[in-house]
Amino acid sequence: MKGSAIANSDGDRRIAQKIIPIAVALFAAWALAGCATLGSPTLSDKNDDALYGPSQSNLTSLGEVIEKHPADPQAYNMRGSAYGEAGLYEQALADFDKAISLDPNYAQAYANRGLVYRRTNKLDLAVADYDKALSLEPAYAAAYLGRGIAYSLQGKTMQALSDFNKAIALSPNDAEAYYNRGLLYQSQGQHQFAIDDFSTAINLAPRRGPSYVARALSYLAGGNNSAAASDLDQAVQLDPTDPKAWTSRGLAYERLGQKDKAAGSYAKALNLNDKYAPAVAGFARVGGQVGKAYQTF
Repeated sequence: MKGSAIANSDGDRRIAQKIIPIAVALFAAWALAGCATLGSPTLSDKNDDALYGPSQSNLTSLGEVIEKHPADPQAYNMRGSAYGEAGLYEQALADFDKAISLDPNYAQAYANRGLVYRRTNKLDLAVADYDKALSLEPAYAAAYLGRGIAYSLQGKTMQALSDFNKAIALSPNDAEAYYNRGLLYQSQGQHQFAIDDFSTAINLAPRRGPSYVARALSYLAGGNNSAAASDLDQAVQLDPTDPKAWTSRGLAYERLGQKDKAAGSYAKALNLNDKYAPAVAGFARVGGQVGKAYQTF
């Protein structure tokens, strides 16, 4: 679908009628009886653009490659990717800068540098690098996705939607693109569109927990507490270390009137993070007792 126009879907029109700025990867959380707010899933930072180096790359080996090939931009791009995955952003930027100086038309290096800028909240610089990558490679789906996330973080809803649409048109099997577009719809209160996108993301990547959590939050917004509980059952089995997923599950079962199971979920969240306010409030609200053993399933 190279060069195709973005379709004007009903979702596009409905968002255009009611644009609410996104507050840096959070949308309005759910409340019960005026309390217990839940944080939303964040915009995905995994596999959303071109960090081709594996996270556990051996930096020493990559350094040796550069010593042998000091004029190879790909070697610097690879090591920069490894630095970026390790959170060593200054070193990553230095390597991407070097790759670009050696090859000013290296689209992947611009996209990778854009991701590092985005992760360090330098969003204008990130957008500029994604712009450059796309000027060099107009069908670069990952760069559209990365720029869309940066636009979302800037509160530029329509630009983000356009980029997510383009990323999906170019790469229709990318679960991350559907997930991030779903978060955008969700932040605008367009929960059925969000559910559709999260469902597609789940079909494409069924072992990715955040998609289940996100879909559950939209189900909760629409009062479909049973569907939300089912999704959250799956989410906490995929990632039992996520206190937000356990807390969301507690809320779902609380709304279903299953207070013991809700208390168990809140207790599990508190075992993971005893200062997580929504779990503290939820546990108290359902009459949770410290020291009592609860069955979570």
